[in-house]
Amino acid sequence: MSTDRTRPDLDDTTVEALGKLSEALEVVEHARGLLYGFHRLTGTADLAVQEAVELFRKGGHAELADDLERDLVGRNVIADRWTFQIIEDYDAGYWTTFRAFDERARTELSDGDRHVFEARMKQRERTSGHPRHEAGPALDD
Repeated sequence: MSTDRTRPDLDDTTVEALGKLSEALEVVEHARGLLYGFHRLTGTADLAVQEAVELFRKGGHAELADDLERDLVGRNVIADRWTFQIIEDYDAGYWTTFRAFDERARTELSDGDRHVFEARMKQRERTSGHPRHEAGPALDD
C-alpha cells in the first residue's frame, strides 16, 4: 500500500473508476445487511406464529391452529429455501464475486489501497491547518 492515500501516481479516470466500484460495493454491502434483516424479521414472525398457534389451541380453535402449523410454520419463503439459504446463496455467489472484483481492481491498479477517491476528496474539501480538518493517517497536511 502507498504511503500517500491520494495516489498522485494514478490518473483521475482510474481513481474515479475505483471510487465508483467501491461505491457499488457499499450498496451491495447494504443490500446484504437488508437480507440479514429480512432473515431476522422472517424468523421472528415465524416464532410469533408458533405462539399464536398455541394460543389458538388453548382458546379452542384447533382447526385454525392445525392449519397454521401445517401450512405456515416452517414454510419455505421462496421455492426450496428458508431465509438463511437465500443469504448463503447470495454470499457464495454475487457478494463473494463482487468483493473479489473490488479486491482485484484495487490490487491491480492501486496496490491494494482503498478509498483513494475519498482520500482525494478529503484533501480537496478540508481546510488545511484548521482544527478538526487534519489530514490524518497517510495524508499530507
